This record gives sequence, structure tokens and C-alpha cells, in this order.
Amino acid sequence: MIDLEFVEGLIRALDESGLDSIDIERGGTRVRISKTPSEVAPVAVVASPVETANPSPPSAAAAIPGSPGEGADEDGTDDGANELVAVDSPMVGTFYRAPSPESDPFVSVGDQVAVGDTLCIIEAMKLMNELEAEVAGTIEAISVESGQPVEYGQLLFRIAPA
Repeated sequence: MIDLEFVEGLIRALDESGLDSIDIERGGTRVRISKTPSEVAPVAVVASPVETANPSPPSAAAAIPGSPGEGADEDGTDDGANELVAVDSPMVGTFYRAPSPESDPFVSVGDQVAVGDTLCIIEAMKLMNELEAEVAGTIEAISVESGQPVEYGQLLFRIAPA
């Protein structure tokens, strides 16, 4: 866990520097501090889950093979060309496609995304959490409408890797 004195030190360092923002991860906790206000509420600091003896759930970007027959060679083996990457919700909350009701969505079907691009916001306990792409590619499907509640592990997007 990051202590308050450390965060205050980051704020002072940012104020004294020519930088606009700092994004740091320490001890499994991520903090983003920016001089420029954004249209999105501050990103929640989420600690890494504690490892337990139970098997872990699938990652937020698990590969989904194409339907049977797609991408299969003449000998019936899959060449992997049609695999989509599933982006699942990392938490329970409310799904938002845009930073504000008046703004354009972060992504739409057919858009190209790079690793680190914001895909959506999930509001949980009045904190806005940006969900970033873990793979570069093309948005093939968006499974949730803006403003809908989502569950942990629920499918949000499918991305065709570049």
C-alpha cells in the first residue's frame, strides 16, 4: 500500500517539475497524478488481489478461439488467425463508454486500439476506473450498453489482435 506521505511527495515533485502527469505502480497499487484536469473523475487506486489456494479466474484478456472451421487449415489444424481476445470486467460496477454523457465513446466497433488505450470506464463505489486495452487490434464487438451494470468477469469487448 502506498502511504499518504509518498503521494504528497509525488504531488510536490510534479508541481516542481515540467511534467504534466505521473503514473506509478508500487507494491501492486497504481497511482496517477495529473496537473491537467480531465473530464473523467480520478481513477481509483486498486490493489492487486491476494493470492489464495483457489484457482484464479481467467485474465481480463483471455483468447477466444474462432468458431469451428474458422482459421482451420486443410489438415484441420487452427492457424490462430481468427482468435479474438475477450476483455472481461475486472470488477462489479456501472459500464460507461464515454468520459461524460456529451463526449464521444472511447472506442466503437471497427476502431483500432493500441496497448494502453482506454476502452471504457467502470464506476464502482463512486470511483471511475479506466479499463485499458491489454492488446493492440480492432474492436470486433462491444457486449454492454453504456450505463448498464456489469459483473466481475462479464464480457465487455472482443478484440481481433493486430
